[in-house]
Amino acid sequence: MAKTVVLDFDGVIHSYTSGWKGVDVIPDPPVAGIKEAIDDIRKHYKIVVVSTRCFQEGGLEAVQAWLDKHSIEVDEVLAHKPPAIVYVDDRALTFDGEAKGLLHKIKTFRTWQNR
Repeated sequence: MAKTVVLDFDGVIHSYTSGWKGVDVIPDPPVAGIKEAIDDIRKHYKIVVVSTRCFQEGGLEAVQAWLDKHSIEVDEVLAHKPPAIVYVDDRALTFDGEAKGLLHKIKTFRTWQNR
């Protein structure tokens, strides 16, 4: 069985440049090159897409429909993050083992859309 790579939906796959518009309103295009990257990654790993949209009624179906519309093939769409070898998320910090300065990193964090 292939190891799992988890990708966040908004901000990693869906460019999310318009911000939140509703659970089933997904207006923006894919992040440039993400379809090709996912196709390459799937040759070696199982791809799971996670989204907090999936916690709400209609969210999972909306994410799946958007992926289908853009011909992006993944192995699963979930509301929660399953065990994985890596998580790709636009709103994450990589913990480097240094607790000192973590508050500063949190306070100054910006997503790629806001840099």
